[in-house]
Amino acid sequence: MTLRDQLLEMADPAYRDFNARIIPNAGEMLGIRIPQLRELARQIARSDQWREFVAATGCRYFEERMLHGLVIGYARCPIEEKLDLVARFVPRIDNWALCDCFCWRLRASERGPMWRFIQPYFRATAEYDIRFAVVMATGNFVDREHLAPLLERLGECRCEAYYASMGVAWAVSVCFAKFPRETMEWLGKECPLDGQTYNRTLQKIIESRRVSDTDKALIRTMKRPVK
Repeated sequence: MTLRDQLLEMADPAYRDFNARIIPNAGEMLGIRIPQLRELARQIARSDQWREFVAATGCRYFEERMLHGLVIGYARCPIEEKLDLVARFVPRIDNWALCDCFCWRLRASERGPMWRFIQPYFRATAEYDIRFAVVMATGNFVDREHLAPLLERLGECRCEAYYASMGVAWAVSVCFAKFPRETMEWLGKECPLDGQTYNRTLQKIIESRRVSDTDKALIRTMKRPVK
């Protein structure tokens, strides 16, 4: 049985139809739940053929591209090799789900190299180049050591495309939940975010369950007019 045959057996038409409504630009889908894809990706990453798998072309289905990204994250290989695979995969990202599931929790040895690697992506112009950097940072670098440089990088993002903008808004809201005083100060000064992203950030903070009612009340007063 080929891998595609396995995927076809796992397909759920109802789940496919649901995903098709919430994931624009995903292309042809089968409807396979992420935990199933993750388990399959782990199996592939443990095999001797994982490099051949991620090098293969001709993915027909969204889930096949998702598998490629997941295997890269799970693969055990030198960080230089992994970052080369990441650089090749990022241009293939064309929807939020593929981007967000690709961004994995980094191993300790991957953190420093990945932080350096994503720096140029914050200043990219492509929607999902930016979202890749932002989501990878949100999952791994919202900590005391990286807070100030991360906020600086988020302020440098200049793509107003929806999924890039929402990624930045989500990232800043996570910073606020963990470091409210420092992030409030950053938002309250001459915050470099464009008006739309700034207001989306405030809304994400207001929606967070980890933010106090007192802080939410103050955040509601900070909305900017947007032309």
